[in-house]
Amino acid sequence: MTEAELLAMPADAYMSEPQQAFFRALLLDQRSELQQRIAGEFEHLREQEPSSDPADLGSAEEQRQWQLRLLEREKKLLDKIDEALDRLARGEYGWCAETGEPIGLKRLLLRPTASLCIEAKERQEQKEKHQREA
Repeated sequence: MTEAELLAMPADAYMSEPQQAFFRALLLDQRSELQQRIAGEFEHLREQEPSSDPADLGSAEEQRQWQLRLLEREKKLLDKIDEALDRLARGEYGWCAETGEPIGLKRLLLRPTASLCIEAKERQEQKEKHQREA
């Protein structure tokens, strides 16, 4: 099924088996690509050879720290993908964890790991903003 076919389905088909299969395949593809990127980054980190030049050491350490931050972000995304796959298995995928309302196909296509509808996410972000300002 293509994105266009998914979006052309009637509203009462929301999170039907074909739609769940579409998002399961999408999430599994993203998970596989992410695992490959993570493995490649780890391999690159292992292959780096130490240098005796102090300037090179500083540069290499800065690059290493950047790669570790990237790996940390990718690991968090991998966890979110796994959580989304778990929600799919439980029949909760596509439904807002806060309101129980549909998240929406367009939002899920943009962010397949979303667990909140746009309104709930905006409320969450406003709350976080107010907490930071306080």
